[in-house]
Amino acid sequence: MAATLYASLMGGGAAKKDEGHEVEFWHDPERAGWLMKQGEYLRTWRRRWFVLKEGKIFWFKETELSKNSKPRGVILVGNCLTVKGAEDALNRPYAFELSTSKETMYFIADTDKEKEDWINSIGRSIVRHSKSVTDDEVLDYDSKPVGNPK
Repeated sequence: MAATLYASLMGGGAAKKDEGHEVEFWHDPERAGWLMKQGEYLRTWRRRWFVLKEGKIFWFKETELSKNSKPRGVILVGNCLTVKGAEDALNRPYAFELSTSKETMYFIADTDKEKEDWINSIGRSIVRHSKSVTDDEVLDYDSKPVGNPK
């Protein structure tokens, strides 16, 4: 299930080894901080350093990042549909979920404020990077109808 979620979040296929290295995640992130997440294969909760930047969420084991740092994983925010609180679903405080059309990934912040800050930042990023509306699908409400309406 975790491998399926990861593939779903990454656009349906396995991530490239260098996925995300075109993004300079090591400086000026939109948001960064510690969160708990479940491991991909062993479903134990692990503390990881998360960085949100340019429509991608990266996670690492350490906070000291450089150009040579290797993310432990990358989530493409454009593949995500919703982000919301999940304390009731997990029966744990400060929990939130990030969902695609296929699966849901859970995270736990250290405080309620950090949870809300992550939800707001990821929500804004989903809107900016969503693949649900492309430029071709944007309607022009000011254009005049084509043809001869009678």
